[in-house]
Amino acid sequence: MIKALLLLLDPETTWGKIEQSRPGVASVLFGYVLPLLLLGTALETWGMMKLGHDEQGLIERRVNISRELAMRYATLQVGLGLVMAFGGAWLFKKLSESFHRKHTYSEAFTTLGYSLGLVFLVRALDGIPFFNTWICWGIGALLGVSVLYRGIPRLMKPDPSNALGVYLTCSFLLLALTGIAHYVGQLVLQEKLLQNLKFG
Repeated sequence: MIKALLLLLDPETTWGKIEQSRPGVASVLFGYVLPLLLLGTALETWGMMKLGHDEQGLIERRVNISRELAMRYATLQVGLGLVMAFGGAWLFKKLSESFHRKHTYSEAFTTLGYSLGLVFLVRALDGIPFFNTWICWGIGALLGVSVLYRGIPRLMKPDPSNALGVYLTCSFLLLALTGIAHYVGQLVLQEKLLQNLKFG
């Protein structure tokens, strides 16, 4: 969590240290992505269970979600987070290679993983009832895109003439991935998806 805050407050130094340490996929996954994914999802789910969740309908009302629904939602969010990290890194790699430069999967995973960390952490705000769920997603997505801005030149090192194109393409991909995952999560909360999945 400290590294996520440092990426916001002191991005040059933090990305420089990441670049020097050259972390592998497992190191980024277990040391950064997974802890923030689990923490953000746990806080968000706990907040919706204890403080309530705004239910959309003819009349908007606040309801505490059941333990069963919370488990379905949390499981889906962790699963989608991992799919975004692994699948998104593969897409990052392919998209950046369309700009005539080869990248390793580890570079793409590290760049995306550190950008997604803030998205996962800000998800905790969604557990506070008076925050609109799409505003929470927007804050997280914008923070993720801002972290990505410093990460791409440091880790993926695109040609200067292609750097803006790589950044914009990868930013749109990050926004699309996180937006789709958030929308699917909302469908689960509204019990329009996975309502037959049982735990215990």
